[in-house]
Amino acid sequence: MAVPISQMWTVATYVLKKKLTGRKRYPLVLMLEPLFRCNLACAGCGKVQYPPHILKKQLTPEQCFAAAEECGAPMVAIPGGEPLLHPQIVDIVNGLVARQKYVYMCTNALELKRRLHEFTPSKYLTFSVHLDGQRDDHDFAVCREGGYDIALEGIKEAVKRGFRVTPNSTFFDGTDPNHVRAHFDEMMAIGVEGIVLSPGYSYDKAPDQTHFMGRARVRRLFRAILSNRKKTWKFNMSPLFLEFLMGDRNYDCTPWGSPAFNIFGWQRPCYLLQDGYADTFKELMETTRWEEYGVGSGNPKCANCMVSCGYEPTAVLDGFGSLKGFFAMVKANFSLYPDKHALDLLNEQMPTGPSSLVQITEPERELAKQ
Repeated sequence: MAVPISQMWTVATYVLKKKLTGRKRYPLVLMLEPLFRCNLACAGCGKVQYPPHILKKQLTPEQCFAAAEECGAPMVAIPGGEPLLHPQIVDIVNGLVARQKYVYMCTNALELKRRLHEFTPSKYLTFSVHLDGQRDDHDFAVCREGGYDIALEGIKEAVKRGFRVTPNSTFFDGTDPNHVRAHFDEMMAIGVEGIVLSPGYSYDKAPDQTHFMGRARVRRLFRAILSNRKKTWKFNMSPLFLEFLMGDRNYDCTPWGSPAFNIFGWQRPCYLLQDGYADTFKELMETTRWEEYGVGSGNPKCANCMVSCGYEPTAVLDGFGSLKGFFAMVKANFSLYPDKHALDLLNEQMPTGPSSLVQITEPERELAKQ
């Protein structure tokens, strides 16, 4: 696992303190969305589909800092939208770093290389670059030809300047596991800290609703990808979550582990579902009907979800919450998961998606920049 010792220690002591005080529900990562505006229109994303008057709104740095302090989580992920389109994103990042939050700033990296000089390398700052596999796979996923090459330049420059960088990949039905494994090799050769990955989630607003996977297909795909690993591969996430994706562990969702705050307030119940909003973090935690969410609840919206924002908190709590979980986590860090059946899966013909690439139009691109 490619997570720095200082970050692991911060999370471990945070979890231990919560357990000692008897807290059953507490956050690990704040999902802070300062805007929904983006310079891409990915077919599998539901964020940029809001009407223009919503896409023009954004959080102030003061709102971001207040949310981080109110939530208290040791880590803050900044998705969107595209955070680099926020005119005060540098102030937001610097303010969170000054508060010693481990910040993962998510970006499609179209603007990263040009903006890098505005940021300062720190153990508290990671650029989590949206890169969905190799060139053709990524450009298809983000609906823009040439996006991969621009993002790759940004990644290389960030690594060169001493920033923490983690490619963040989302995979959909039709993904070729051989391409993904080759993508891992390419990223490790560049020198990134580690890779983050997750299956896609079927946002209600996503234009493409045909390429989201059910749980059985997720496990099949990730067993093919993650079994028989190379020693050079590093992942910037819980190894127990990766075992969950492979089908080796059964976890329940921990939706309060990654609470989301955006221009509407505290989103119920999680970053992915929108079932209303709370005015304060306390209200979110105390009044949300948590029992109505997760695969065990029977909620159809949760039936096929295996996404990291809901299940990685469960894996982290498992790993740091008991000696059994801790030893399982340590063992997982050294396992290459040999699996002959998974090797056979790599040789099977994988289903492919449509060949045409949907392009964002110029008017939409200009609107996203406003």
